[in-house]
Amino acid sequence: MAGHSKWANIQHRKGRQDEKRGRVFSRLAKEITVAAKMGGGDINFNPRLRMAIDRAKGVNMPADNIDRAVKKGTGELEGVEYVELRYEGYGTNGAAVIVDCLTDNKTRTVADVRHAFSKHGGNLGTDGCVAFQFQHCGQFLFAPGTDETKLMDTAIEAGAEDVQTHEDGALEVLCAPPDFGTVQEALTAAGFKPEMAEVTMRPLNETELVGDDAVKMQKLLDAIEALDDVQAVYTSAVFDEA
Repeated sequence: MAGHSKWANIQHRKGRQDEKRGRVFSRLAKEITVAAKMGGGDINFNPRLRMAIDRAKGVNMPADNIDRAVKKGTGELEGVEYVELRYEGYGTNGAAVIVDCLTDNKTRTVADVRHAFSKHGGNLGTDGCVAFQFQHCGQFLFAPGTDETKLMDTAIEAGAEDVQTHEDGALEVLCAPPDFGTVQEALTAAGFKPEMAEVTMRPLNETELVGDDAVKMQKLLDAIEALDDVQAVYTSAVFDEA
């Protein structure tokens, strides 16, 4: 896609996430607790829990914190009852936004999310208004210069659905969410280290923003991501290097 670099946007996203590491532990603890409650505390029989714990280990979350979160989910320790909520809306130039939350107070959460949208020029929409613009999938992103042939052979053999090469040389492996762990293990065993690896809502089409529009959109995303009940934010917006 002309006008923006896939790799530059990957780095932009990663940089924004790294800036928010102070909130990462609490969000991962919530996810681990909910995953353990829904599917039990054994990672061998609970893919969602395994993925959450792998992410926690990836950011060096202490083992005691992980264990405590699991026990809250399985009922061995007292914990808060969380409800999963998803909100959808629009940002600058109609860019699509999906907001996933875990909360113990739905009224508070929807008020906070609505306020963040309205304060920064966005609009909170109805259920399903933008979800059709995204693909729920496992996504692995690799730096330009990665061995494309070897990556493709490894990924497809492991069950990946697609391997895409972008104009700037960045490589993207896509798989069905249930196959994420299998594909990740195969890629790791073959010596590939993705810059980002996650189960995500991937936009089918991108909304390219530049200048003041990009600044406005980033402020909206930052405001939403700063909310305590928000677990993840997905958007069709990409930011031009200009």
